Amino acid sequence: MIDPPFSIKADGRLSDVVDAFKANFADGLENGASVYAIQDGDVILDLKGGWANREETVPIGDDHLFSIYSSGKAAAAIVIAYLADQDKLGYDQLVASIWPEFAAEGKEDLTVGQVMSHQHGLSGITSPDWSAESWYDWDKTCGELAAQKPIFEPGSSSGYSPVTYGFLAGEIARRADEYGRHLGDILRQDICGPHSLDVWLGLPESEHYRCTHMHKPRRMAHFGEITPATRAAFLEKWSSPGATGVSQWRSAQMAGSNCQATAEAMARLMQVFIDGTIEGSVFLAEDMTEKLRALRISGQDQVLPFELNIAAGVMLNYPNFFYGPNPNTIGHSGWGGSCVFADPDAGLTFCYAMTRQDNSLMGDPRPLRIIEALYESL
Repeated sequence: MIDPPFSIKADGRLSDVVDAFKANFADGLENGASVYAIQDGDVILDLKGGWANREETVPIGDDHLFSIYSSGKAAAAIVIAYLADQDKLGYDQLVASIWPEFAAEGKEDLTVGQVMSHQHGLSGITSPDWSAESWYDWDKTCGELAAQKPIFEPGSSSGYSPVTYGFLAGEIARRADEYGRHLGDILRQDICGPHSLDVWLGLPESEHYRCTHMHKPRRMAHFGEITPATRAAFLEKWSSPGATGVSQWRSAQMAGSNCQATAEAMARLMQVFIDGTIEGSVFLAEDMTEKLRALRISGQDQVLPFELNIAAGVMLNYPNFFYGPNPNTIGHSGWGGSCVFADPDAGLTFCYAMTRQDNSLMGDPRPLRIIEALYESL
């Protein structure tokens, strides 16, 4: 076996963090990974290790994109906040006022803020006529969600929605945008493109050559008690998009479950959650930044086996503390292990991305090891 290549750039205080990153490889837990952290505007970590391709001949480089799955929900949340900041919508606005068909089956009183915090009761599609291929038809999917009866009473609790979130947030964004653009297009054209941030919700085929090869999990995740909401979200044969090939999946604008990004770009984008800026430029007004990260629902989630505190599309750090020791930290995790967070108390943003997926729903032990070492070193 060839030793994995490393590219290490780290603040002098952070040798233990570098050791933790390398230990994940030594323990056989990684094929390729990248970690990027910024504190008070200074890059303190830029770690890359392992291989970008299946054959293990191409080292992870600056230009390689990782599939970070639901960690990209943070990017989608920023798009909704941007539209709210532009007075195109409001968190307290009824979804049905933007998307009238959504009022069916008792969903007429749901607000944008409730949908963004997974209170809609639509954690998955319940129709047995649905298929894994159906997800690639945007209008069909949104029509199905608008007509569906919620799995639990809307507004009563959260029920994490791994795939449907992207269509709900995405259709709200599309209808609110004056040009009718998809959420991923708004992200590129108005936010990430102008700031040269390599984050994509819907990756053009011309960029696919930069994607790293993902190694699928070898074990099922531990879901705890299987509720109807859990089954719809994860365990039906049609719960996830599939059977069309990785190229179509990368290109689809699912707005929260198939994000492609570099760790650097996500760490830079997460600054929005601290002070509303991107690359030093004001992006969101102070009051909108507060609305973006404000607590909207807390308690035992109906899908994930965790008590969660959820803001408008991202998770508050307590009570699970997956993103370091500070309770005010905002973050999100992606299927298989990736995670992003913004810690306003430490002035810190962070992204961990990898190619080997584990079965963790949240709190993967690999980034936890790195994050623990990071905070001990700061």
